[in-house]
Amino acid sequence: MLLNLNKKTDRKKAYKDLIFSDHGFLRYKFSNHHGIGKKMYRENQPSPKRIKEWKKSGIKTNINLRGKSNKGYYLLEKEACENNAISMIDFRVYSRDVHSIETILNAQKLFSEIEYPAIMHCKSGADRTGFMGVLYKHFHMKEPIEVAISQLSLKYLHIKQGKTGILDFFFSEYLLYSSQKKISFLDWVSNVYDPVELKENFMKQWSGNPITELILRRE
Repeated sequence: MLLNLNKKTDRKKAYKDLIFSDHGFLRYKFSNHHGIGKKMYRENQPSPKRIKEWKKSGIKTNINLRGKSNKGYYLLEKEACENNAISMIDFRVYSRDVHSIETILNAQKLFSEIEYPAIMHCKSGADRTGFMGVLYKHFHMKEPIEVAISQLSLKYLHIKQGKTGILDFFFSEYLLYSSQKKISFLDWVSNVYDPVELKENFMKQWSGNPITELILRRE
């Protein structure tokens, strides 16, 4: 049942979801905030209070990498963006799975169309924001993938030893291919990349990490 934030009881439920079910208490004083260039930033899941701070700093667009949801954390985020005149875009990506060719091409299109300054976030600000950070640096800032891939690092709490390592593997497969045959990242994605095959190859060499798989339970 969809919560109605105009009802006091439902608003309390929404905050309970944000703080406890979504682990907002862990983010109370830690936003995992980092700049990606001069006009894009990355963070973890924001609270309504944090979104107010975004407004004061001039943020125009919020890219929600978790996708749409009926849960309280999402409803509060959407309301806060509306109240602070920040455009909210739901662009779902994954921390432990491959992405379609269409998703990657749509990310390039997204970065060319949004109003800046902008911010993008997932739950922890580590994996999905890292993946999109690489794409932003490459597509929008024209950095080579071998440089942009630094957006996926422990500095941002990204752990590549778990299933979240599939994000690193994706870019590494391009770098390996391009080292043998000169090809742009966009051409590789459009003409060579096979999501199903890449996932199969990753799973053959993957060994689980209890931190990401059981403790953090990355989405």
